[in-house]
Amino acid sequence: MLIGDVARRSGVSARMLRHYDALGLARPTGRTGSGYREYSSDDIRRIFHIESLRSLGLSLREVGDALDDPGFQPSALVDDLIRQTRERIAGETALLTRLRRIGAAEPSDWEDVLQTVALLQALGSENAGRRQRAALSSVEGAPVPVEALVEAALSEADPNVGGALRWALAQSGDDVLALLAEGLGSPLADVRVRAVQAIAEIPSQEATALLREALTNSDPAVRRYAAPALGARGVADAVPALVDMIVDGVNDVDAADTLSALAARPEPADRIARTLVGFLARGSLEPPARRRLTQALADIPGTVASDALAELSQDGDRVVALTATYVLTLREAP
Repeated sequence: MLIGDVARRSGVSARMLRHYDALGLARPTGRTGSGYREYSSDDIRRIFHIESLRSLGLSLREVGDALDDPGFQPSALVDDLIRQTRERIAGETALLTRLRRIGAAEPSDWEDVLQTVALLQALGSENAGRRQRAALSSVEGAPVPVEALVEAALSEADPNVGGALRWALAQSGDDVLALLAEGLGSPLADVRVRAVQAIAEIPSQEATALLREALTNSDPAVRRYAAPALGARGVADAVPALVDMIVDGVNDVDAADTLSALAARPEPADRIARTLVGFLARGSLEPPARRRLTQALADIPGTVASDALAELSQDGDRVVALTATYVLTLREAP
């Protein structure tokens, strides 16, 4: 079969067939009387094998090695191709993400594009100071898509940079909340915590609703960030989680302060006092937990708390009894 016929049937151009011939990769085994290349059925089969291997990403040199070496082992080469393909996909995905973010910023001219690119690069910098400056300038400088800010905030380990990113997110409004809600469901504990921290700094009803949902999160760390934030917003539903924090001795001082602030009104005060008393009634609590609960109860006004303190003044734990007695003395003072 002549080269033109082979090109039509194989889909490989005549120019490429001549290149294969020059490289010794697929040489025709015969020549016509006029000197034209003449391919046998085996030659054509080899051409199809070459194209099949090239479709896997092999170079022409690697194709030649694979076809000509009887002892060739493909496993190592295939593993290397898998690695290269993954790297290429990751690079293309990163480029696509960046292009989408630039498009989302709706640049009006190339100057806007360049500023957005610079900010995106700064957010991904290895230098913490540069990341922090990018976060702070993202509000007044070129617009940065909220997706980029959320991704940066959820992956930021430096506390100072994280604080700047959360501030920037809070300036972005409620548009970021859907993305942060996804962060609450992340399989990574650090991401879940960063998500609830960011939500806690957004002063909106939608953010409060998300924090309420976070109270039922299976991750106790998420609940421990959500509860004080809700308590500071006057949401009494946070009381059980705040009491849990006191019992567990995790940020118990902050939790007690939040309960005290919540107890400014009579109804929440009685609810908080009953919750604290309910925990104190559990016989399984260790003495340190009972002492922390008694100290928290001391800051709760109302008769329910006073009656509980009167009973605790007779407690078998000396520290609990002394604390309750001292608080009652202060309450009864004119």
